[in-house]
Amino acid sequence: MNVEDLAHPAEEVASKLLGAILTHETPEGTVRITITETEAYSGAADPASHAYRGRTPRNAVMFGPAGRLYVYRSHGLHWCANIVTGADGIATAVLIRAGRVIEGEDLARKRRGSKVESPRLARGPGNFCQALGITAEHNGTDLLTGASVALSEGEPVPAALIRVGPRVGVSKAHDWQHRFYLAGDPTVSAYRLSPRAKPSAGA
Repeated sequence: MNVEDLAHPAEEVASKLLGAILTHETPEGTVRITITETEAYSGAADPASHAYRGRTPRNAVMFGPAGRLYVYRSHGLHWCANIVTGADGIATAVLIRAGRVIEGEDLARKRRGSKVESPRLARGPGNFCQALGITAEHNGTDLLTGASVALSEGEPVPAALIRVGPRVGVSKAHDWQHRFYLAGDPTVSAYRLSPRAKPSAGA
């Protein structure tokens, strides 16, 4: 996977990231996770995007270049990982919502808890980051140049397995069809409508 693959609007890249692999090498060991669920966020055009109101110190990584990792804290509790996409200077990104651990399951379970079942190790964006060992220190990492956190291609995903639906847990533009996931995969998170959600114009 290269920057040209990612230099497109988030809603185009999000489905192509299904089946891709994120790897994190640490002194503790290596964890590799196949991506099974994503959500696209379209910058200035998207009320649910962190970049909707422009550049800030928090969201600066979203403005490119494509292939960087944008990491933020959700509700003061969990780290969430996004892959920056689009043209340089245009803030779009794909949130990684869930995945399947394919290497380093023991280490992922150590991070998540000894009683966590395999399909739940990286189910949900906070759990994904915890299993992979992603924190604020990885914000801005170039995923395409051999860093300790790296993005690579996996096995191709048949188009028939890809499903599209509304985004999970956001109150603005929640009904945009920007969530992409693998049908029937047990690692995919459950859909949850935000109690603050209101109908919005589609995109």
